[in-house]
Amino acid sequence: MSDTHAHTSADLPTDPVEEVVPYMPVVLPVVGGIMMFLLAMIAVTMA
Repeated sequence: MSDTHAHTSADLPTDPVEEVVPYMPVVLPVVGGIMMFLLAMIAVTMA
């Protein structure tokens, strides 16, 4: 019927989003810089 034992943090499944969040302040600017470089290269190539 009801679960009587206490749930610990070891019982909970790991959330993939929570594992990625600490890397976001590093990943977002790097990816943004790469995107700006690629878009500038496309614009120069087309000009």
